[in-house]
Amino acid sequence: MSETIFFDLDGTILDTEKHYRKCWVEAANSLGYPMTDEQALSLRSLGRPFAVDRINGFFNDSEAYGKIRTKRMELMNKTLKEKGIELKPYAAETLTELQKRGHSLVIVTATDLERTQTYLRSLGLLDFFDKIVCATMVEKGKPAPDVYLYAASEVKKNPSQLYAVEDSPNGVMSAFNAGCKTIMIPDQTQPDEELKSHLYKQFDSLRDLLTIF
Repeated sequence: MSETIFFDLDGTILDTEKHYRKCWVEAANSLGYPMTDEQALSLRSLGRPFAVDRINGFFNDSEAYGKIRTKRMELMNKTLKEKGIELKPYAAETLTELQKRGHSLVIVTATDLERTQTYLRSLGLLDFFDKIVCATMVEKGKPAPDVYLYAASEVKKNPSQLYAVEDSPNGVMSAFNAGCKTIMIPDQTQPDEELKSHLYKQFDSLRDLLTIF
């Protein structure tokens, strides 16, 4: 049976969250904002307006988000230029097999459309995906359900019929609250017991998806 499977980008397909984690802290501290690693981890897949409110709240400064994000983007671009964009283990092989089996694959990401297309094209992965849905297309990003609800409307299916593959707590909550069957492949941290209760499945790697699709 052909299924529609939603994939997060950063941390799920691309091995980039480790760089975001480091660059958020480095950017903030270079500007005099003492961000901790724990705070940086809480920003994974966090969309607007939540990221704005959270970062400004960390430092009680309404200008903190804009300043730190601009510096973080500069550092991230430099990092990716130096190190290249890495894939998560078994990403290409798994996408190839899922497509071969007739499943419809869709990207649902906090990253904007232009960068998403650029990253996927540079890695030869763009043609695997039937659609790309970005949090910039909706009012509220993850962990709100908006982006997954919008993605479901784009593929003309009820969210309960759809699978979402995520790596972070914010992403999981977005998919779960939209009503998707949420599969977590953790990156950076493992889910706590509450988050586990929201999961359809938890796997160690993308390759494990082939056991159910």
